[in-house]
Amino acid sequence: MFNEKTYSQKMDKTIEVFTKELSSLRTGRANASMLDLVKVDVYGQLMPINQVASITTPEARMINIQVWDLNNVELVDSAIKKSELGLNPQIDGQLIRLPVPDLSEERRSEIKKVIKSMGEKCKISIRNIRREANDELKNLLKKKDIGEDEEKKFEKNIQNLTDDHIKKIDEKVDSKEKEIMTI
Repeated sequence: MFNEKTYSQKMDKTIEVFTKELSSLRTGRANASMLDLVKVDVYGQLMPINQVASITTPEARMINIQVWDLNNVELVDSAIKKSELGLNPQIDGQLIRLPVPDLSEERRSEIKKVIKSMGEKCKISIRNIRREANDELKNLLKKKDIGEDEEKKFEKNIQNLTDDHIKKIDEKVDSKEKEIMTI
């Protein structure tokens, strides 16, 4: 039997991932989650910074990274420099300071484009989940497990789910853009 809840959960998960990606985008304020997507090559594997160091934000424009193992300081430093955050780490023993500069108008526009493209990718994922659900419905109809009326009803429900999730994405994109344009 068709279970639309599975598809709803997949769509929710997609939005959850999108929200996490959005929070890692740099706005004008220091935010520890900005470093979530930065991976450090330590102990033969890629690890998030928060697994090799403590991250704190003592002030609105500063992130402190207290690296636990002195040998990893250079690795964390180079991972941050290679990331697209545009931050310049300052090393002080096992402490790495990351001053977060104000965003220039140009950088704000770049970030807006990034947000839009992330939103588009998320919408595509949602539409793929809808297609997957509709394919399952067609197969169930072909096997005579459901009737045409049921198929139409489920298709309509899946379309409503899709519309709701796409609206949520648009709202998140708009609110993140506002946040970035606020000086």
